[in-house]
Amino acid sequence: MNFLLISTNDIAQSAINPINNLISSVIDAVGNWAPKIFGAIVALIIGLWIVSLLTRMFRKAIERTKMDKTLVPFLTAVINFSLKIVLFLGIAQVLGFGITSFAAILVGVGAAIGGAFNGSLGNIASGIMLLIFRPFKVGDLIELPDKTLGFVKEISVFVTVLQTFQNKTEIIPNAAITAGKITNYSTLGNLRIDMPFAVRYDSNIEEARKIVQKVLEDDKFVLKDPAPRVAVNNLGENAVELLALPYVTVDDYWEVYWDTRQKIVEALKSAGFEAPLPQRVITMVNS
Repeated sequence: MNFLLISTNDIAQSAINPINNLISSVIDAVGNWAPKIFGAIVALIIGLWIVSLLTRMFRKAIERTKMDKTLVPFLTAVINFSLKIVLFLGIAQVLGFGITSFAAILVGVGAAIGGAFNGSLGNIASGIMLLIFRPFKVGDLIELPDKTLGFVKEISVFVTVLQTFQNKTEIIPNAAITAGKITNYSTLGNLRIDMPFAVRYDSNIEEARKIVQKVLEDDKFVLKDPAPRVAVNNLGENAVELLALPYVTVDDYWEVYWDTRQKIVEALKSAGFEAPLPQRVITMVNS
């Protein structure tokens, strides 16, 4: 009977000992790691606040310089990312991780993120190309491969933001922009608008040309240099086709495109020029 009691006690004790050891190990680990984890959390919160503060200070500093506005968001993002990397390296040291181990973790995380955001890497590469080769800058009027027309408001690493003439904000991935032809209407500072119109063959062509030339010269939105001109463009089947060629600034493009075209029509009508109609010459042959 005593033998059975001793054996049972030994079995119970042998089962309890590992549990006690596990609990002791957990308590020791918590005791060792708790201050480090708490310190790392505090350091992370304070560090992120300092990074945000430094980033804002850096952005305000470069905005006060004559640096191209196109580079401001990109450089700000680079500085912000670099400061956060330094912060995370410091926290890793607090937790007892070596820089080599942390770098290995970053490589693994970077590979995982790269696989998950494969398409975004193309946008980053395109964004860097736009910032290096600079086919356009903030404030330029551009037309993209999909015929989107608008003013550049921001160029970031991933996307470019346009404001259209309809006051719509277009957020376009950079890879879509570099995939085709980009037309920059602001490079030279002015644009030429081709305005075709026609008069009948029996009309006074020179008089019509002078009337339209005066409309262009009197228009406050049409530039004096380069000077506007009116020229014969084509001899059509039913009319002489002329072309008004005014130059305008980018901001005044639509005022001239719509309003000046209407002024030309009204001036020709007031001068007695009728709209050209299809004409046929019929010859009667006596049999």
